[in-house]
Amino acid sequence: MSHVVQEGGHPAAAARFVANEPRAHWHDQALWFVREKRDRAASLVPDWEALRDAGAQIRAYVRGHLPELLEEFEENALARGAKVHWAADAAEHNAIVHQLLSEHGVRRLVKSKSMLTEECGLNPFLEARGIEVVDTDLGERIVQLRHEPPSHIIFPAIHLKREEIGELFHAQLGTPAGLADPTRLTEAARGHLRERFMRAQAGLTGVNFAVAETGGVVVCTNEGNADMGTSLPPLHIACMGVEKIVPRLEHLAVLVRLLARSATGQPITSYTSHFHGPMPRGELHIVIVDNGRSRLLADPSTRGALACIRCGACMNTCPVYRRSGGYSYGWVVPGPIGSALAAGSRAAAHATLPFASSLCGSCDGVCPVRIPIHDALLKERRTLAARGLVAPGKRLGMALLSLVLRHRAVYEAAGRFLRFALRRFPRFLLYGPWNVWGRRRELPPPPEESFRDTWRRTRGAGGTGRG
Repeated sequence: MSHVVQEGGHPAAAARFVANEPRAHWHDQALWFVREKRDRAASLVPDWEALRDAGAQIRAYVRGHLPELLEEFEENALARGAKVHWAADAAEHNAIVHQLLSEHGVRRLVKSKSMLTEECGLNPFLEARGIEVVDTDLGERIVQLRHEPPSHIIFPAIHLKREEIGELFHAQLGTPAGLADPTRLTEAARGHLRERFMRAQAGLTGVNFAVAETGGVVVCTNEGNADMGTSLPPLHIACMGVEKIVPRLEHLAVLVRLLARSATGQPITSYTSHFHGPMPRGELHIVIVDNGRSRLLADPSTRGALACIRCGACMNTCPVYRRSGGYSYGWVVPGPIGSALAAGSRAAAHATLPFASSLCGSCDGVCPVRIPIHDALLKERRTLAARGLVAPGKRLGMALLSLVLRHRAVYEAAGRFLRFALRRFPRFLLYGPWNVWGRRRELPPPPEESFRDTWRRTRGAGGTGRG
């Protein structure tokens, strides 16, 4: 179920999404609603900006002290009875999880939301080996039943309307045809999942934070599914990226406050569960995964992206993500932060993603830990250009634009020509294949003269301007 690189990259995939204009508009509005909830929640915290500063400082400290924090976490986790495993990449992570399940004879696994396991492609790996994997987050279960990956890291099924979910549940869960009431659909899902919880032999969770000081892992959910999946079966496997470390419990308090408000506009998630060692007569295995994160850490242009706490706020505000959908990115983490992470780890495969941004800076404005995302995307664009990974048409366009912007006379001549063309040329020329911008927008009516010409005429020699 992990994302795959799509032919034509982001532009081609985005074009397919926006071809359905009603859906694109609805998707845009749904995510902006979440952005507004985030703004209201942030406004109720008097020290919100100071809280963001503190979050950024904590994450910067983690990047600078990652090896020793991981060692401290392992020592404390082992002291509490957990078992710790280290995985260099996705293949090793999947092999460790499969070995643990095989050693315990597990054939039925319930799983809470985990973007890391999506990144590693764990579900299909286990299913191919005869293990039933049930995603228990409601949104994750919906997309799993549709054989799709999540389209958003917080709202996996945000791209679907209730009527589509009703049709899916009718086909898969036997709900009445035409049922689209969210409450009744949720009740049907609850009954369906409760049976899976009761028969599960192991539970797997992601990790929102791992506290080095205590050796405990923290999982934040709104549905309680992680608690159900880890309290009923005897085996709990927690999978975490190396960057999830938090130095001290006091630092966790800062990040939890930032996460909930930024993700869903709540003061706190409904369940913030701490796991310190296994249950009585149970086992807790923690799998710590690198999978390219050390490479990101070593590169100054991508290092900051490792501060991400996976709140999704940058996606909810990004005009490109809201209008092009999560699947257009071809990467498990979409949106602005996903573009930076994907290009930093697999530049050639995701060369179009740093350009899937207007560089408006809105993502920076909402990021709870102040990641300079648009700076990272701009640096990635330069890196891709230097490596020859930018499409020839884009390179030619940028070269021509550079020529125009670097020479005043050329800039003025181009302006005069465009004003003439917009008034005189037939529409089929103005909106030809070359005009990507005009495919879904009307070009503005041209002024009779440029601002520069107006200034010269009214404030030039002999005028009242002050130069």
